[in-house]
Amino acid sequence: MPDVLSAPLVVEFPFTRSLGPVQSAFLTGLRERTVLGVRADDGTVLVPPVEYDPVTANELGDLVEVAPTGTVTTWAWNPSPRRDQPLDTPFAWVLVRLDGAGTALLHALDAPGPDAVRTGIRVRIRWAATRTGAITDIACFEPYEGEPGPSEPAPHTGEFTDPVTGIVAPARLDYVHTPGRAQSAYIKALEERRTVGERCPSCRKVYVPPRGACPTCGVATAEQVEVGPRGTVTTFCIVNIKAKNLDIEVPYVYAHIALDGADLALHGRIAGIPYDQVRMGLRVEPVWSEGARHVDHYRPTGEPDADYDTYKELV
Repeated sequence: MPDVLSAPLVVEFPFTRSLGPVQSAFLTGLRERTVLGVRADDGTVLVPPVEYDPVTANELGDLVEVAPTGTVTTWAWNPSPRRDQPLDTPFAWVLVRLDGAGTALLHALDAPGPDAVRTGIRVRIRWAATRTGAITDIACFEPYEGEPGPSEPAPHTGEFTDPVTGIVAPARLDYVHTPGRAQSAYIKALEERRTVGERCPSCRKVYVPPRGACPTCGVATAEQVEVGPRGTVTTFCIVNIKAKNLDIEVPYVYAHIALDGADLALHGRIAGIPYDQVRMGLRVEPVWSEGARHVDHYRPTGEPDADYDTYKELV
């Protein structure tokens, strides 16, 4: 049995979204050290504000300003902060109902230990030194023993100079990936510029990449079968939006490719042909990355197109 591979894997991308008038006012307000909520149809002041009433689904826009002080409604202690969390020392996650608000806001509370935190404790916002129009403009909450803010929020137009109209929220997932016996063998074969799958002992289908079991029959697979290197485009899409940190000019084509001898199509980029000439049935071959153990893209072989009946079950 080959050694099973294991490696750290990071999935990361920036999520960019535009803001409507309510969210724009809320985030711009934080930049200006102002906390805004929105009044729901039943009179409840929602903080953070939402654009539609959670009960009636009516559009909301009656903005009000609430106090930067409030009361902890519930909490949980975080003894080991992780990367990019609000504080790098142990802190409490808290839900805080700001004075004048009817709902609670989730954030961090800077406290010396869990014994210093309790439901009902009074807190206030500690503003970040540099504010950009994001929830991180609230650096955290801190205990507060002063006078409470007004219980009745003040009306606010939501108008600010240079309003924030969009945000970029980075998403990241770190984990250790262990592909298992079958895919470890598949990856190691790629080092030799070979593509191997596994054949199901029951239905005799060859799956690439191998999964260690047949998804149709549910039985274990072990017989290795080398496939390709040539294959047939079964279906494809034209990519017109350039991905960040991906050095490929748009438009380009991403396709499902049924390698010769395989009963499952894998995906790959098509190059060496104008994007508008890629078609179902196109015969292609791999072009390997220099010094890497994976296929960079597939290019046309010059053979006649495959007949649809030969790949229709793989579309």
